[in-house]
Amino acid sequence: MGLEGCLALWCAVFGAVALVGYARSLAGMTPAQRAVRVLGRIERVREPRHGSSQRDGIPVVVSFQDPSTGEEFTVTNDDDHGERITVAWTGREIGIRYPPGRPHAYRFVGDLRAGRRGLGWPNFALFLVYAGLVAHLAIHWGWPWALIGFGIPWTLSGVWYMPPNARVVNRRIDALTSRPPVPGRVIAVLTDTSIDGDGDTTISHTPVISFTTHEDTTVTAYCADQLPDPTNSYGRNVTVHYDPDDPAVFTPDLDAEDRSGTLDITCGIVALLLGAAAVVAGVVLL
Repeated sequence: MGLEGCLALWCAVFGAVALVGYARSLAGMTPAQRAVRVLGRIERVREPRHGSSQRDGIPVVVSFQDPSTGEEFTVTNDDDHGERITVAWTGREIGIRYPPGRPHAYRFVGDLRAGRRGLGWPNFALFLVYAGLVAHLAIHWGWPWALIGFGIPWTLSGVWYMPPNARVVNRRIDALTSRPPVPGRVIAVLTDTSIDGDGDTTISHTPVISFTTHEDTTVTAYCADQLPDPTNSYGRNVTVHYDPDDPAVFTPDLDAEDRSGTLDITCGIVALLLGAAAVVAGVVLL
């Protein structure tokens, strides 16, 4: 089979996957659409054991109600039950998803609205079809079409992403500085060891901090990237800035948060300019 045949097969296979996925979504038959989604409530938070793994998440006890039967369930995150819980406090609401009639197969989710239509894989398959078509155009009509084909969606995604992202960054900084900071303390440092394909060993350390907000809410949270010398941070006192409306948004280093937001916006602008440059270069070279 030649290159054209491979591209045709590629587009046909992934096109069929996309069509089946969209059809199932329209019919309401995807697992994501059929799943029961409820809000649970954290009833109790336990401190992670110093030296344990960050893969386990913060140990919590959560209660939720099955809407179809009204039965109450009290569960934990001791085993693998979806997303890790990295920020917790008593009374915090947390998303829970499970197959219909099977509340014991619960999974914790950070955003109950995300993926409700089950279009993740169909959208990815459609992107692969588009990539195949662009490759076909580039082979038959010249490689500048590849620049145009990939530059246009890249630029459009940048235009779509940049303004709301800038607003989110600015709102986050405003929220973190809206109230005076509070004292916190590193209550554990979690340690994980991994071995790569070359046999090299990597050890990572994740500090866990605890702080009490002005609203008298005690928060336990992973603090992976914003503490200097995390390996030796156990027992260290820190100053925490947080969002009064959502204590899950916090930082012990406001300057680093500001730099991170600026870098995020800058990277978005650079990516947008690269996409636009690719389109212009492709048009000029045709």
